[in-house]
Parts: sequence; structure tokens; C-alpha cells
Amino acid sequence: MSEHDDLRAWLILMRAPGVGAATLRAWLKEAGGDIDGALALARAERRLSPATREWLRLPDAERLDADMAWLDMPGHRLLRCTETDFPPQLDTIADPPAALFVAGRAEWLLRPQIAIVGARGASPAGLANARLFARALVGTGLVITSGLADGIDGVAHAVALETGGATVAVMGTGPDRIYPRRHQNLAATIERDGALVSEFVPGTGPKAGHFPRRNRIIAGLSLGTLVIEASVRSGSLITARLASEQGREVFALPGSIHNPLARGCHRLIRDGAQLVETVDDIIQALQPLALALGDDLARRLEDDAEVNTDKPVDHDPERNRLLDALGHGEPVAVDVLSLRSGLSAQAVSSLLLLLELEGEVAGQAGGRWLRVA
Repeated sequence: MSEHDDLRAWLILMRAPGVGAATLRAWLKEAGGDIDGALALARAERRLSPATREWLRLPDAERLDADMAWLDMPGHRLLRCTETDFPPQLDTIADPPAALFVAGRAEWLLRPQIAIVGARGASPAGLANARLFARALVGTGLVITSGLADGIDGVAHAVALETGGATVAVMGTGPDRIYPRRHQNLAATIERDGALVSEFVPGTGPKAGHFPRRNRIIAGLSLGTLVIEASVRSGSLITARLASEQGREVFALPGSIHNPLARGCHRLIRDGAQLVETVDDIIQALQPLALALGDDLARRLEDDAEVNTDKPVDHDPERNRLLDALGHGEPVAVDVLSLRSGLSAQAVSSLLLLLELEGEVAGQAGGRWLRVA
């Protein structure tokens, strides 16, 4: 099955009315991870609604062509749960996504992340704290993850980029629909230096129910969630609750008892969130989790190599080609490394992760990599 046919089969299932990620994953599991087999199982299922069965029998070719055109654009990708570099931390959450549309650098999803969320109508003090913590957390090497919303989210993304770090924006719309519209320029910069991520198919507009769903992905990607200002009915509290349920760390900044936007944070602290006064409070809690994530990723990549070969793989030739492509000069982008080495972008990203864990390379601003050993 060609990559084109594989992607089209994924899109057919992702667009099928009434078919969610859990159902798609169940079909994939039954089909041994083969998307063509999963599609065959779906088409043979008689308990589906008439609308779903009709779509599976005769999908809208024009709509699928438009999806494929989006995926053909530079830096665009459908990151599938069957791929080695699908974020393993998402596999353990409730209702994990089956695939993610990514615009930008998918490799950032594998790096240790901290979610920074909070009120859309944040106070000047809240926005200042978001800037302070985002800048300091970027300095520790963490990727800043948030939801592209107004207020705290937008400031966290912008500061991460301004300070030469990376940021991941998880969207409540399709990957081609920026919401709010005033963040068009911010989103374009994130796509260039970070990653825009969505589980919703292209063309999906903003709907109220989509944002709580995207919050589980924000929490799931991140080692911990920092809440900066939130009312007691804030969507940020949903993200924090999901993070807690997923076994991730939850941090909250205390505020004045006279500030309504501090009440959500105070509730979180009463419920067991860590009260945060300095960035060190966060780093001390996350460091062991970051190391565990690195070990898990390394094992996953090694296990995948063993499963997909009949004999032990000697990574040295590809490793050496990649190191030669990096050289000892300025940081180099993944797509340039792919051209220089002749390796696929996915192979380059996987090898870079292993080399980073071994201390031979380091990630730099703008998705570039530097040889350090």
C-alpha cells in the first residue's frame, strides 16, 4: 500500500460520521495496525449508522483531495498512532487521539513539554507572570505547550518564540482554521518555529465542545500543567483536572484574595496542586519525569527497530551520515539534514532524539540542531 493510499484510508476513517478515535483505534488493533485492514473492517461493520456506511462506501473524493492537498504542503503531516514518533505520552491518556494533523516541526512533540494555561481576560499582573515563567521555563529547555487562546495562552506562545525556544499550539479547530483570527500572525510564526497540532480534520470550525477535547491533548503532551490566573469556571481548570487524572503534575500560582481570577488557582491548590512561587518549584518536580520520558522514547525507538528487522540493526552508518551532515558549525534544520544525509525526515528526527539522549547533539531555536560532542 503506497503512502498516498495509506493517508487516504486514514482520512476516510477520520472523516466518517460518528467514528471517533477510540473506534478507529479498535479497528486498527483488530487489523494488526494496518489501516487498509481497519478500513475493510469498518466497511464490513453492519451496526454503523446509514450515514456512516454510505460515507465509507462512497466517500467525498473532492473533500479527500482537499485534505491531501493540505498534507502535501511543506511542513504538513498526519502523525499517526502507528508511527514510531507519535508522542508515546498520549497513548496512556483516556481517549487518546488516533492521529494528529501537524503544521510545523513534529519533533517538538517528543521533547519534554510544560503546559501554560490561564484566563483569556487575564490581568496585567497575570500576563506579566506568564511572560516571566514562560521565559524562564524556555531557558531550562522545556517546550511551552498551550491552546492558542487569547490571554495567558497567547502570551506563553509568543514569549517562547521571542526567547528562541519552541512552542506547541493545540487547536480546537481544524489545522487550517486559526481561532481566534487575531492570532493569524502568531500561528504562522508557531508553524515556522514550533508546531500547530489538531486532531480535527481540515475545515473544522470552532465549536464549544472541541475546546475541552483539545485540553486533554494539551495536558497529555505535557509533563505538567501550570495555571496562571483562572476563574472557578475556567477551561484552564478542565486542563488541570485532566492533567491530574492523567497522572501529570499540576502547578498553580496563588494570587490576591480580591482577584476573581485567582480563585480558580486557589481551588486547585486546595485540591492538591503544587503552589508555585519560582520556576525552581516546577523544575524540581518535572526533572525525574523528563528523564523517564527520554528513557521511554529511547526504548520505543529501539523496540521498533527490532520489530521491523530480521536481524540486529547497525545504526552506525545512518548515525554517521547524520553526524557528518550536522558538521561542527552552525545549527542545522531537520529538512536540511534530510537533504544532506539522504535520510527521511522521520528517520532524522528519530536519530536526533537518540543522539540528544546520548549527549551528542542539542536542540536549538527554530527547530535546528547543533553537534556538541
